[in-house]
Parts: sequence; C-alpha cells; structure tokens
Amino acid sequence: MPEEEKDKALVVFDYIYHAMRAKHVLDEAGFKLREVAPPVDYRTGCDLAIEVDATDVDAAENLLIEKDVLILDILFMPKGAKLTPVYLTKLIKTVDYGDYVMVRVGNMKITYQKATGSIVNISGGGCPDIPFLGMKLYGTIIGQGPRPRELGKTICAYTLEHAYNKALEIYQKQSTKKGK
Repeated sequence: MPEEEKDKALVVFDYIYHAMRAKHVLDEAGFKLREVAPPVDYRTGCDLAIEVDATDVDAAENLLIEKDVLILDILFMPKGAKLTPVYLTKLIKTVDYGDYVMVRVGNMKITYQKATGSIVNISGGGCPDIPFLGMKLYGTIIGQGPRPRELGKTICAYTLEHAYNKALEIYQKQSTKKGK
C-alpha cells in the first residue's frame, strides 16, 4: 500500500552555500528530505531548496538555527504541489581512461588514479572557487581528504560534491574487487 502523501514544507535560502550546509546538517540528523528547485517567486540566485515533511519543519528549523545555517523563508506546500526535484544523478557520466577514471556531473569533473585513489584533476564550471577546490583536492586520496562541500560555497562546489561521491563509490567498488 503506497504511503499517504504528507504536507510538505520548503526551506528556502539566499545562497547555495546555506542550502548545501542545510542538506548536510539535516542528512546527518536523519531528516527525510528532498532537494528541489524553489518556486520561481522565491528564487533569489539560489536555485536549491530543501523539502521536508511539514510535521518535521519546526525541528529542522531549530537545528539549522542552532548550526548557524541562514534560512531565507519557510513555505508550507499543499498536498500535491509539484516541485522540481534536483536529480543531479541523471547528469553523472563516467569515463574510464585505463589508469584513471573521470566522473562528470554537469560541467564539473573529477579525475582520480585507479591504483591509488589519488585525485589528479578538478575541472569545469565557472565559479570563482574552482581553483581553490582544485588546489585543496589535488593529490588527496578520494574518501580520505577534504570534501568539496566542506571547502566551496558555490553551485560548482555543490555539483563537484556529487561527482566526488560517485567517484568515491566507483573507487570503493574497485578496491573491494581487488581485495577479493
């Protein structure tokens, strides 16, 4: 029997960085959430909002305030309201270059060496933090160093985080196969 649709609340942010932090904080706390594009009237440059069950919104808001995540607004959405989910997983492309694997999500790319897991390249996007992200991630072992979401505050860092996660998943599967 399908689960009954619940009333939803939409947490809206001024900047992508706050949306990224909110997702991380709420994920760690175990909230059921979905990343969605906010309604057009509420887009202020950040095209990412967090949808939670309306019954959870007070607890989510209190946690975000406690963790110093700035919220622009909270909207209560009627049952059946159609929001556009952010499905970056559909944008994931991988290329195996023999000794290296490149994972691309949208315009952001991360390449690592298969044998060591060492990140050898970060490229794409047009955000100002890309050189910084590259500098901090080059040479680190995927899954052991800093993550893009910890370093960047732009949509490029957000997209790179998704590429990083997929690269980590591929590397871990490859490492498991080698170990057997």
